[in-house]
Amino acid sequence: MTDFDIRPVVADDIPHLKTVLDETGLFPPDMLEDLMAPALSGETGEFWLAGCIAGVPAGLCYTKREELAEGAWNMLALGVRPGCQRDGLGLAIVKGSEAHLRTSGERLLIVETSGTEDFAAARAFYASAGYEREACIRDFWATGDDKVVFRKLLG
Repeated sequence: MTDFDIRPVVADDIPHLKTVLDETGLFPPDMLEDLMAPALSGETGEFWLAGCIAGVPAGLCYTKREELAEGAWNMLALGVRPGCQRDGLGLAIVKGSEAHLRTSGERLLIVETSGTEDFAAARAFYASAGYEREACIRDFWATGDDKVVFRKLLG
């Protein structure tokens, strides 16, 4: 297993994180700077973590507070460059997010993903990381594409 550095993102990470997005197709890379702007300006209520190998970001995680819910957060994006997958970086990033939230006294982290076969590995990953499958909203993303919600208590 490789040693990973899990840390808050900084503006200099953007080119590397765009590469992560290019290679994973998680979301369009041109959205990254606008999405990261609140966290980079120090606003609370969301955070981005970079998973680095030899000091270079190879993965990312975006987590945001659930408004109107006490101590609940949603991991909205998790991505690792394909060449770095299955080496523990994704799990290290998730554990870093959980630790960050525990330190702040937060109580619950949820993850929403697709119910399609293309996302079977993602669902298996979250289950193996200790997340419980909590809900399924049929035909949420599109007809035949369910939203599957996982949860983990942080206490």
